[in-house]
Amino acid sequence: MARFEDLPYRPCVGVVLINRDGLVFAGKRRGPAPEHVDGSHSWQMPQGGIDPGEEPLAAAIRELYEETNVRSATLLAEAPEWFAYDLPPVVAGQAWRGRYRGQTQKWFAFRFDGPDSEIDVAHPGGGHKPEFEAWRWERLAAMPELIIPFKRGVYERVLQTFHPFTR
Repeated sequence: MARFEDLPYRPCVGVVLINRDGLVFAGKRRGPAPEHVDGSHSWQMPQGGIDPGEEPLAAAIRELYEETNVRSATLLAEAPEWFAYDLPPVVAGQAWRGRYRGQTQKWFAFRFDGPDSEIDVAHPGGGHKPEFEAWRWERLAAMPELIIPFKRGVYERVLQTFHPFTR
């Protein structure tokens, strides 16, 4: 078995969806919080893996639709670099069949151009299984405290990168 430090990162995208008031989409992950996390850290922004041969921007648009049903969005910016995080070792052995040590993420900011009624986390686009059980508009500055702690560093970098778009 490979050592944790030798495992690769899973390529992934993340989306900051910003409404007209400068607030961002926050989704509450479905199901009970993992044993190592309390329920207050169950909120996150849309994110997901990049399919083989898929460009990161295309993956971001696809993931946004598959998790929120949103199509009415305009690209505002792309993070200039990839942000990575390590999973806690107890989680790494279970997630993705133990093949990755964490994720490296390319983040994008989009302006939400549609009505709130377009967002449907119970019936997301593409017939995908819902990832969120609830959603709300939240201040981007609050997101690092709402995310699962091992992703907090990435969310702090996302905040630094995209906060000008929330004004």
